[in-house]
Amino acid sequence: MSPACGMILRPYSPADAPAVLRLVEADRIPGQPRTTPAMLSEALEGRSPVDAGWWAEVNKPVTQVAVNGAGAVVGVVSYASRARDDTRQLLWLHCREDETTADVLIHHAVTALPARRVEAFQFASALSLGLEALPVGHRPATVRALEQAGFTGKRLWRYMRADLPALTLPRLSHVHIGHDPSDRSGRRLEARQDGSTVAEAVIGLPSQGVGVLWWIEVAADARGRGLGRSMLGSALDALTGLGAKEAILYVDDDAPPGHERDRTAANRLYESAGFTEIDRLYSYTRPS
Repeated sequence: MSPACGMILRPYSPADAPAVLRLVEADRIPGQPRTTPAMLSEALEGRSPVDAGWWAEVNKPVTQVAVNGAGAVVGVVSYASRARDDTRQLLWLHCREDETTADVLIHHAVTALPARRVEAFQFASALSLGLEALPVGHRPATVRALEQAGFTGKRLWRYMRADLPALTLPRLSHVHIGHDPSDRSGRRLEARQDGSTVAEAVIGLPSQGVGVLWWIEVAADARGRGLGRSMLGSALDALTGLGAKEAILYVDDDAPPGHERDRTAANRLYESAGFTEIDRLYSYTRPS
């Protein structure tokens, strides 16, 4: 209970689903599909089609809602512990970016979790399409509440989107499209020359008209010949053919220029293809 704020916290119940879905919708950012009741059910059970392996390491989440004096649900937080090392996980939180509510929810989650290392927004929940961390530009109140609670942020991803079809990009003349062995719901595009794979891409089946470009890679000895741009065109063309009206992607550009993971070239490619940055994604850690 937080009487000073006029709120109480209680366990989530199925009757809270419409209110929680409205809270999630209030935080939805461009390029993300609307969260459905089925997606919420998966998140509540601690499952997700993205980052499924990480979710398998987490005990079943505890989900609490914040209720104001009028009886309305004004916030929700879900947290759990990781079985192998007992690290605490603040999984997801929504509160219409009201900082007081965010403070109450985060304080409750941290207090409910024993005094150990706590990680927040470390992997993608079923509520989104691959958002593995917190979009800090769209969630400023949550960011401030996390920092006030002693969490430190780490930049992980650049989140970008573009409208489809992408008519100005070249396409590869010969590209094989098959199921992605690591995810049967995805598709792998492969270009081969002289018996060797020179370029690959993986896309996700569209959800509500939103397709995901998970990654593109060009073999080191085949770079500088425009294969990356042509593979991007082929991948976006494939997403369009599957019904996507827009595409999103995530660039792990947290490494400095000159590093082996420098993504300067990738960012230039995506920007020239019409992708625009929607937000930066950060994960958070609070030491024990």
